[in-house]
Amino acid sequence: MAGASRAWSGEFCQPELISWDMDKKQEPVTAVRLLRIEPEDEGQRIDNYLMRQLKGVPRSRIYRILRRGEVRVNRGRIKPGYKLKAGDQIRVPPVRLPAIPDNRLPATGFSDLARLILFEDEQLLILNKPAGMAVHGGSGVSQGVIEALRATRPEAHFLELVHRLDRDTSGCLIIAKRRSMLRALHEMMRNGTIEKHYLALVMGQWEGGKRAVDAPLDRNLLRGGERLVRVARDGKPSRTKLKPVSIFNKASLMDISLDTGRTHQIRVHAAHIGHPLAGDQKYGDPSFNQEMKACGLRRLFLHAHSLAFTRPGNDNELHISAPLDAELHGVLECLESS
Repeated sequence: MAGASRAWSGEFCQPELISWDMDKKQEPVTAVRLLRIEPEDEGQRIDNYLMRQLKGVPRSRIYRILRRGEVRVNRGRIKPGYKLKAGDQIRVPPVRLPAIPDNRLPATGFSDLARLILFEDEQLLILNKPAGMAVHGGSGVSQGVIEALRATRPEAHFLELVHRLDRDTSGCLIIAKRRSMLRALHEMMRNGTIEKHYLALVMGQWEGGKRAVDAPLDRNLLRGGERLVRVARDGKPSRTKLKPVSIFNKASLMDISLDTGRTHQIRVHAAHIGHPLAGDQKYGDPSFNQEMKACGLRRLFLHAHSLAFTRPGNDNELHISAPLDAELHGVLECLESS
């Protein structure tokens, strides 16, 4: 289709390292800290608060210092379930930090996160996450975007993912820099007042204009422990809306939005209606994937393209879009010329 490619176009004292254990030189020990709870931190459990303050310290160690009464709130002992109040004063004892092995240090792929920032203010940060980069560590991945951000911004008091993207999906990723912003955005996501749109390349020529897919989804663990999602009558309600952007001879570029946020929802719903995503090794069509590989596609063609919402706190309307990378642009140009 001619011209298709143009259409895509508050602490008292900060954490301080004061000593190293001479028997275990790799393990630094923090100083005593006196912290004051600000209004935006009110309502958190003390154990969860300490886990954010003492990043990398095992959960078991945090519960140990709580049980022993080494953590004091307003000079008194508290239980792990204590909920913080604005103005509370917390004494955090010296804590031995685990050594950071080489494979936990920021990887080369994370070294230029600054160039991926689409928007940032004092409470909010939005990145254009590349495909192949996990949003957080786990499941065989030593670190993700959030760990790398914390490592490169050690002065940041609070950095938390507002939502997640699959490792193979690129595009807009929201990170909160204040707990109050995290709470507000989670509430907006529950209410459906954050408008998110994806661009996906699917197999075949799309017919019929806009379409909604209502198909309940269920997660299964199949052979080898691999997690798969399937359409199942007893699954969780799931709804995906699709609208064609450009239609080519063998594929269609779709604008996709979600009414629910299930694991692999777009990929499974697209495959369910006979239009699997290009480059999808789990739910896709092998022959179609090979054809798209000939056009230069080496990844899943799924991109979180845009976000629109009213920013909590000042009611500014935010409209953020993340451009497609060169590889995806190249695939579309290849299809347009074929």
